[in-house]
Amino acid sequence: MKDVSRKRHMAKTITWRIVGTIDTILISWLISGSPLTGLKIGFTEVITKMFLYYFHERIWFKVNLSRDGKLLESRKRHFGKTITWRMVGTMDTVILAWLISGDPITGLQIGVSEVITKMILYYVHERLWHRSQFGLIKKEETAL
Repeated sequence: MKDVSRKRHMAKTITWRIVGTIDTILISWLISGSPLTGLKIGFTEVITKMFLYYFHERIWFKVNLSRDGKLLESRKRHFGKTITWRMVGTMDTVILAWLISGDPITGLQIGVSEVITKMILYYVHERLWHRSQFGLIKKEETAL
């Protein structure tokens, strides 16, 4: 039996943030017309989203165990994580883009634009991490 380590959740947090930040910068730049606004929004999200994503991972880990204590892994689970994360992520993006650009419409346009791109990117990220063995610990190793 394998268990998920905090090291794995941290690595997933960092890799997702890199992908998500690049997407946010590009979309924010295109919508606002300002590369500086795109960079400000993208780099502010690095901080807020890393915390939010880490807690999202920990919550899904704790509430998604079967009766025998095994982690349930499935495409449905990954889809559920994709939806819940996108809801949290979009709210964060809209608020930050509004505050940084000073325009609530710009915030909404950036947030709505990201919904599709980020859901696709996140699903692919989840599937790749599902195949990775990084940070998985065999139960025998934890008993030592």
